Amino acid sequence: MRSKTRIVIGGFGNVGEQIVRKVQEDKSGTIEIVAIAARDKAKARSKAETFGLDVPIISADEAPEYDAVLVECATYEGFRDVVEPTIRAGGMVIAISVGALAANMDLIDLTHETGATLQIAGGTLPGLDILRAAREGSISSVVLTSHIHPASLVHEPYIAEHGIDLGPAETGPVPVLDGTAREAAENFPRHFNVAVTLGLAGIGLDKTQVRIRADGTLPGARHTLTVISDEVELEMVSQNFPSPLNNRTSRIVSLSIMAALRRLNGGLLIGS
Repeated sequence: MRSKTRIVIGGFGNVGEQIVRKVQEDKSGTIEIVAIAARDKAKARSKAETFGLDVPIISADEAPEYDAVLVECATYEGFRDVVEPTIRAGGMVIAISVGALAANMDLIDLTHETGATLQIAGGTLPGLDILRAAREGSISSVVLTSHIHPASLVHEPYIAEHGIDLGPAETGPVPVLDGTAREAAENFPRHFNVAVTLGLAGIGLDKTQVRIRADGTLPGARHTLTVISDEVELEMVSQNFPSPLNNRTSRIVSLSIMAALRRLNGGLLIGS
């Protein structure tokens, strides 16, 4: 009989709520929420009660005491505060707000020092397994073209600073940025977790090319990944759909966390 995977929810916003809901709906019973780490403990406690969830509401500093996987569901700004204590304690973190890693790359070095595991949940991107396999050989080009709904971009400072008119995006794609994964993450940190994930999985943040297009004709973010290497050439497209609770979050995000957690239970593993 498999043991349960114990988890601490690190941040109890929209994504944290989705994960709680998915765990409660899971009939396998192999995932157990043992605590919730939140800055506003009173608000988190009240929200937990609406789910019928009776677990300790703690600070992120206390998470290592629970001998559990920390599932990071924080904001870009709160990412480091949530994950660093567990990484320093040599624990395991499954991260969602990966765009913040571009500004906190020292956390990756810290995992090597402490023996911690920092896993990126990359469910919104196609082709990561084959990209990581290709990296074992020689990759000459990685290009991500992302079509994003203009409503998700309109309040970003980059749009105003560069005088980009998003009006025409209602009928077709409007160029927003052509640059590196690092530039995409720096200018759109709340949207381009995908760029950082891709850069870390492949040839790096500065060699990975990212093309951002505002496009109001699509139901959600569409990512096209093109990889050229000596061993394989790849072109894959993922069409994501927004969460009904928050149109800035794709529905697949919470499912990618669940898939990552299931891999920790042993048994059959698919993918490299």
